[in-house]
Amino acid sequence: MLSYSKPYIIKAAQAHTATMIIVHGLGDSGHGWTHVALYLKRYMPHIKFVLPHAPARRITINGGMAMPGWYDICDLGNNIERKQDEEGMMESRRYIQGLIDEEIRSGIPSDRIVLGGFSQGGAMTLLTGLTCPHKLAGLAVLSGYLPIHKKIFSLSTDQSKSVPIFQVHGEVDQVIDFSLAEQSQVELKKNEYNVEFHKYPDMGHEACQEEVSHLLTFLKKIIPEKQP
Repeated sequence: MLSYSKPYIIKAAQAHTATMIIVHGLGDSGHGWTHVALYLKRYMPHIKFVLPHAPARRITINGGMAMPGWYDICDLGNNIERKQDEEGMMESRRYIQGLIDEEIRSGIPSDRIVLGGFSQGGAMTLLTGLTCPHKLAGLAVLSGYLPIHKKIFSLSTDQSKSVPIFQVHGEVDQVIDFSLAEQSQVELKKNEYNVEFHKYPDMGHEACQEEVSHLLTFLKKIIPEKQP
């Protein structure tokens, strides 16, 4: 198993009653999402943000070069059935599930924990969130896709069916084709998952301000400052 370093933590500005884990994309680190976390924290000071770092691993599509990644990428095709690194994904799933478990042990109920991620991190969000033994508050998939979907649906838990999924994608994404996001949405809805889907006509493989604003609205709905 690869070595996973400790995540970067942004503490809640007031009483900590909810947590969001943000999983970065290929070649990045948890620090790359600090600006988004700080923006969200400005409006939701009760949230603690956990920003994990992927270990370095060899990436096939980059000529075997080692870089931070949650799993290897063998093929950038836009077919949901393409070859994927199931072993690497399942290993990272165990690590991310451990972060969720740690928050629960610290006293945060699972339904006050949001798991989100960008690109590879979005794929890991779906894999981990839909197979999580605890009911989470929500899943945020930013420019990501549904990986190893047959495996996920074979391991999915009953409680995951009621977890709201926020999925966003740029229509001119040059890395993860928009069609892959559409296929992912179709598969999720076919399996009776609750998906809120937003598309952005001029957005590539990135996060735009409109998307982050929509994410903030989603968070305010599922983990409001005052618990019901």
